[in-house]
Amino acid sequence: MTGRLQDKVAIVTGAGCVGPGWGNGRAAAVMFAREGANIFAVDKNPASMEETVARIAEFGGTVVTAQCDVTDGVSVAAMVKSAHERFGRIDVLVNNVGGSAPGGPAEMTEEAWNAQLAYNLTSVFLTCRHVIPIMQAQHAGAIVNTASTSGIRFTGSPQVGYAATKAGVIQLTRVVAVQYAKDGIRANTVVPGQMHTPMVEARLAGQRTGGDVETLLKSRVARIPLGFMGDGRDTAAAALFLASDEARFVTGTEIVVDGGMSARCD
Repeated sequence: MTGRLQDKVAIVTGAGCVGPGWGNGRAAAVMFAREGANIFAVDKNPASMEETVARIAEFGGTVVTAQCDVTDGVSVAAMVKSAHERFGRIDVLVNNVGGSAPGGPAEMTEEAWNAQLAYNLTSVFLTCRHVIPIMQAQHAGAIVNTASTSGIRFTGSPQVGYAATKAGVIQLTRVVAVQYAKDGIRANTVVPGQMHTPMVEARLAGQRTGGDVETLLKSRVARIPLGFMGDGRDTAAAALFLASDEARFVTGTEIVVDGGMSARCD
């Protein structure tokens, strides 16, 4: 039985993780590989991809890793060139790099604001800039960008840089979808909500609850109508659908993966 991405080549950025477990990028890389894709796994920190590679090796999947700072155009150009030279084509681009910084305009420094723009939005622009010409030449390709419910709702924490850039990812993706549809390229966004990824323990609890992980988890679950948090595998499952031929008539839209949180009024 062939997989849903059999023999396709997928670049997955942010394919590492800040800790053990299922971050969005790691889950996408593993899930896509299980479905037959050749994975070009990208992260700024090569050590963070060791678990990703090990999980793919468990079932004999194909994965090649590359270190890349996706906020730097020269680094991204070299990464995309390397992936193309290694596999001869690029069928799927999955953008998973991102992270939040606290504060509204009065509290956030200009430096922090610029860093949020670079990390969450410019990174997506740069990978698209260098991958799209290859997909145009192939007359085929699927781009899946990862945003956040913070880009469509206020989700409980003031983080204006994160919210603005994730909203930007959604609109960037819509424009890309319309502009390059004639080239056989589809572009869509996955919008995850309050996920329990390793980021909760590694960073968010320290930012929001003084390091109290349980308090943070309870507050996040309380917002979710389904009553539990998803993890990176839920984000990856939506990305897999959008990357696959099952979504051949789906472009310029979003799949919200949040247990109903953003549909709730309170």
